[in-house]
Amino acid sequence: MATLPAVPAHIDTTPLHGGVRDLQPIKVFAVDRTPWDPVWDQLMRTHHYLGHGRLLGARVKHLVFSCDRPIAALGWRAAALKLAVRDRFIGWSQAQKRRHLLQVANNSRLLLLPWARLPHVASHVLARSMQALSAHWQAKYGQPLLLLETFVDPRHFAGTVYRATNWIYLGQTKGFGRDGPGYHYHGQPKEVYVYPLQTAFRTLIGCQQQPYVRERPRVPRQERKERKPLILHQNDWHPDLLEESGVTEEAVQQLGQKLAEFHRYFAPAFHRSEQRENGLVYLKGLLSDLQAKSAEPIALRYVGPSGVRNLQHFLGRSVWEEEQLLALYQSRLARLIAAEDGVVSVDSCEFPKKGKESVGVARQYCGRLGKVENCQSGVFVGYTSKKGYGLLDAQLYLPEPWFEPQYAPRREACQLPEDLTFQTKPRLALRLLERLRAQGLFAAGWIACDATFGNDSAFRDALAADGLYFAQVRANTPVWLEAPSVQVPVYSGRGRPPQKLRPLEPSCTVADVAADPQTSWQELTLAEGAKGPIVAQVARRRVVEARKGLPHQPLWLFMRRERSGELKFAFSNAPPQTPLEEMIRVSTMRWPLEQLFQEGKGQLGMDHYETRSWPAWHRHMLYVFLAMLFLLELRCQFVKRGPFCPS
Repeated sequence: MATLPAVPAHIDTTPLHGGVRDLQPIKVFAVDRTPWDPVWDQLMRTHHYLGHGRLLGARVKHLVFSCDRPIAALGWRAAALKLAVRDRFIGWSQAQKRRHLLQVANNSRLLLLPWARLPHVASHVLARSMQALSAHWQAKYGQPLLLLETFVDPRHFAGTVYRATNWIYLGQTKGFGRDGPGYHYHGQPKEVYVYPLQTAFRTLIGCQQQPYVRERPRVPRQERKERKPLILHQNDWHPDLLEESGVTEEAVQQLGQKLAEFHRYFAPAFHRSEQRENGLVYLKGLLSDLQAKSAEPIALRYVGPSGVRNLQHFLGRSVWEEEQLLALYQSRLARLIAAEDGVVSVDSCEFPKKGKESVGVARQYCGRLGKVENCQSGVFVGYTSKKGYGLLDAQLYLPEPWFEPQYAPRREACQLPEDLTFQTKPRLALRLLERLRAQGLFAAGWIACDATFGNDSAFRDALAADGLYFAQVRANTPVWLEAPSVQVPVYSGRGRPPQKLRPLEPSCTVADVAADPQTSWQELTLAEGAKGPIVAQVARRRVVEARKGLPHQPLWLFMRRERSGELKFAFSNAPPQTPLEEMIRVSTMRWPLEQLFQEGKGQLGMDHYETRSWPAWHRHMLYVFLAMLFLLELRCQFVKRGPFCPS
């Protein structure tokens, strides 16, 4: 007899591949009152759209294993006391039903775990569980099973798995549910399926089938159209996202409807109902517990193999208005977080890629890896205020070689716009900022950026024309503590006479300023983060920027030393009388953009895409933005917060 595996410290959730043959050996165990019993409860609570619940009366809990790894969980319980279509099908009397009801079991839960959702596996594990159930039921209750029954909610499922294993469709319930000692009408009839385990079950009971016409499952037209969105109600949300958003266990059941209502707001951006459905499926996939959140695994989970090509087409070639979707997104986000104290942030984000065919891929500096590597890079604009934070816009950066003649076939394959020309990252950022400024949705007194943009003096000059900036610079950036005198060097008598001005005193670096004994450091609590106070040492000094070896203009140099010893430097064109507290506030408001990248990559599949085209990259990022906004709205609803504090 097979031995029940030991409960591991952590269940392996790596996605399985292949089919039923690749999962052998498959074993079924009854786990009631075993160490796996609470694991069964937790799996149901986490992954089944109905949650855990309680199996009342007689019950058997099955876990199905592939090589000692759980791939499915099933729950069997006592049969329904009153079920008209089943009773007519069997033909038993009330007295016979009282004697034999324990010989009918109800399949109340059927859960194929997310990492094992492969073709035909669900029907196979159901059949294996049915084979094992008779022995487990008789051993526990001393009664042989004659018949199995189950209810299927037609709002969510089509009963495909049961029909594939030869269950018989009988009809529908009358829409009543058990309520204590009585029943109440809930108006949501379920489809009823049965499976006779004993061919001569009526002879064993001593009854005859009553006049009965077997029905066929029917799905009204409206329900057929809505089935795809409704399947999104299954409870496979990413658990970390729910925890961080403060969603209660009772509210989890409402999330599917909330997501459908949320996505309906963006309906004007789509031309067809299929596009709206595909968008909703993709958004749910990004918020789910899928390990890989690209079009194929999302479609396989929620639509099936036939939906893969449709979802890929939706991202890459389907004609819909992503600019309108972005505008709707920004207007909805602005209502949540726009405030007079807002700070706009600009940053780049890299995505390592192994292939060479994806749009924008090249060997370039990858901040995620800290070295030059094959990757894609995007320019992102974000916003932070005391109310919250979010990403506003993005554009993929195309390295200069992509505009050379030999790249023409690749540009065509990746659907690049014909009028696209090479632009540096700072130029891309300025274009995105101009577009944002024209909309007038997000008030901002400051613009902050990382060193990729801060070390570009022309970029900072463009920012200074419209307001204040807080721009990170590299440690070797040259400055003077005081403006040096400049003159044309005295002619030495040899060679051509000098004609260009030169400073009389050598410059230093911002790192030298940080090490200067006259630089006064203060240790401050900058903010209250999610993991406790954010403590760092800060200092600032007025310096003169060096450009092409000559003094340019005085600026603030803001310095921040983390507890790890890491130093960060930033230039600001803020007036000399600007309070230190204001610059500290702005410095802390820039880091949420990095937090959004971490959340996007770690939980929302920001870097999981497998698309190669220009439209698909931007549409994927736009849907990541929507997922972030949905979570922000959940936090606003479920988490009681004071003023925003970055973590």
